[in-house]
Amino acid sequence: MTVISGLDEVTDANFEAEVLGSDLPVLVQFTADWCGPCRQLAPVLKDIAFREGDRLKVVQLDVDRNPGTTIAYQVLSTPTLLVFQDGEPVRSMVGARPRRKLLEELADLL
Repeated sequence: MTVISGLDEVTDANFEAEVLGSDLPVLVQFTADWCGPCRQLAPVLKDIAFREGDRLKVVQLDVDRNPGTTIAYQVLSTPTLLVFQDGEPVRSMVGARPRRKLLEELADLL
């Protein structure tokens, strides 16, 4: 997988520690190499990770290489964005969107 510069990749193995155990809210992009909209969303997420890094952790998970987490959270399409806070999913968004819209959807969590 091409890891987006500036975004950490999480796996089935470290998902609990990196996402569920995080002190910050975590935005997880469920992505895949073959997903065009995922690539469109990449610069948006990188920008948000850079600007909001003190308030929000942004990571990505490859659905093809990490089926356990993908199935556990019933992710059926990519890109799916799940926001976790205190170890629980609190927001789910499917599909690419512009930065402004994504920030509006995240505003109450930041």
